[in-house]
Amino acid sequence: MRAIKRILATSLLALPLVAATSAVAAGYPEKPIRWLVPYPAGGGSDFLARSIGDVLQGLVGQSVVIENKPGGNTSIAANDVTRAAADGYTVMSADNGTLVFNPALYKKLSYNPGKDLAPVTLLGSFPMILVASPSAGLNSVKDFIERARNADGMNYASAGAGSPHHLAMELLKAELQLKLNHIPYRGASPSLTDVAGGQVPVMMVDLAAGAGFIKAGKVKPLAVANPTRLPQLPDVPTFAELGYPKIVAAAQVGMVTTAGTPKATIDTLNKQVVAALNQPAVHQKLVDFGIQPVGNTPEEYAALLKTETERWHKLIKDLGITLD
Repeated sequence: MRAIKRILATSLLALPLVAATSAVAAGYPEKPIRWLVPYPAGGGSDFLARSIGDVLQGLVGQSVVIENKPGGNTSIAANDVTRAAADGYTVMSADNGTLVFNPALYKKLSYNPGKDLAPVTLLGSFPMILVASPSAGLNSVKDFIERARNADGMNYASAGAGSPHHLAMELLKAELQLKLNHIPYRGASPSLTDVAGGQVPVMMVDLAAGAGFIKAGKVKPLAVANPTRLPQLPDVPTFAELGYPKIVAAAQVGMVTTAGTPKATIDTLNKQVVAALNQPAVHQKLVDFGIQPVGNTPEEYAALLKTETERWHKLIKDLGITLD
């Protein structure tokens, strides 16, 4: 009888260790990871996912399948993730449109980012740049402000209603009390083309999308909405330098997965994704493309999303912006 008790006691003592061991993602990943990108192939989010995914699959020993699933202002891909099994095998590149802006822009949204999606890590930041058409006669932010405060105001282009490019201009409009009219396009490329051609005088664009136009002199960078100057544009001042420290805006693209996924699985995924992101070749590839690589913890990413949600929801509410 004593021998049986000793065996039972030993077994019970071993249970937490077994549970802890199995909790370390139980060998995750044991099958391919499906990575959704809610935009067409060729854009910044797609480039970011594929650059990291190519290295990630070597680290985890499983295929990482990048799937482009655009539409519904990113909600189609988001809904796919919310309906997936909570096991970490379906992930998504989610920007601040998906996670921050949409809940404030739409009265009815088919997903709740705070309840349905779990943060894994912030992958990278795409700082916004105010650019002008060479034919607009705008050589500085001062010129832009003077023109945008006159009786007629000024039109501006964006990559789409509800995009980070759109909200960055609305932030500028609110902070500087400008008269700006929004002209939305379907993507950064067509909007940049029209700014370059003089059909629309200005827009906010990220470096990843706008680098080719800027280098070719097709659009003129006036200021960056980043706390520090961009190394790729060392001669372009920040808005803070010009006396407008609150004008900070970027497209922030992170990885999320299905809510309810075990923390151990998310932590394992986080470590492997961040390791891939920090590979020197990957890191430099992203910087060269115009992305600021990040790679933080799930907790840090969740805290950032909370702060960003408070900041942008107030702006959207104050300006009465809606996409319904």
